[in-house]
Amino acid sequence: MAASPVNQTSLHHFRSNSFPTRAHPLISEFDDQLCRLRCSEATTSSSASLSQKIIGLQDLNDCVDNLLLLPFAQALAQEQNHKWVNELLDGSLRLLDVCGIARDALLQTKECTHELQSTLRRRHGSKMELTGEGEKYLASRKVVKKAMQKALKGLKTDSNSKKNKDLAIVSLLKELEAVTILVFESLLTFIAGQKSQSKSSSWYVVSKLVQPKRIECEGEETDANEFEKVDAALQTLISHKTSKSDYSIHIQNVQNQMGKLESSIQDVEDVLECLSRRLVKIRVSFLNIHNH
Repeated sequence: MAASPVNQTSLHHFRSNSFPTRAHPLISEFDDQLCRLRCSEATTSSSASLSQKIIGLQDLNDCVDNLLLLPFAQALAQEQNHKWVNELLDGSLRLLDVCGIARDALLQTKECTHELQSTLRRRHGSKMELTGEGEKYLASRKVVKKAMQKALKGLKTDSNSKKNKDLAIVSLLKELEAVTILVFESLLTFIAGQKSQSKSSSWYVVSKLVQPKRIECEGEETDANEFEKVDAALQTLISHKTSKSDYSIHIQNVQNQMGKLESSIQDVEDVLECLSRRLVKIRVSFLNIHNH
């Protein structure tokens, strides 16, 4: 899914009279980190690149948390600026909600993966049993995809909020919110899998799973992420109607792909938990300013 359009000119607004005459090093650090995060949006949506984006967002939140301690940021505490603080509080709550939705989806998928892996490891399990567990996993994935699409729609709405050009710290905090939305769009899209694929692309994913050695030797790659690969492998396994030996190959393919998916989920879960703590910390800072 394409990322929501974000105003790219607000960095120029940061140099208003609301900031010190000489830019504070933290402001320059914020600009640099923001630029790196935006550039990272062009990278692929693998679990590794996604984890790096989330780590970059953690660093950006740490930078902003320090910026909020500086004298110029205390303008937010003035009564006439409480409307902006309220808006920032609303935005931070929405982002925490989305973060929670993503974490729940990862946990649900991990639990279903463990159950299916357990069934697959029992090699004596009947094809009917494997098919039933596979269909249960795919049904769970359907629920997760629906939740991710709903959350994505909400993020697109939130990204259209207006920015304040008079108070520079608000513009900076809105930039933080906007880039967080971009990273969360990448996260939700990653969990949901690509929205649509052409027939040839879908068949290529399946062919890579069934004949991994041949395709790897050709040096070809697919844009499918770990979630999509498991979905495709399972659908192939469930619909398989040939010899027992070929069926065993499909089971091995599913096991391999699920092992990679479990590892990816764990990696993303770890960095997402750290980001969640940062988001809570920023929200507490907003609350402290509001109650000042």
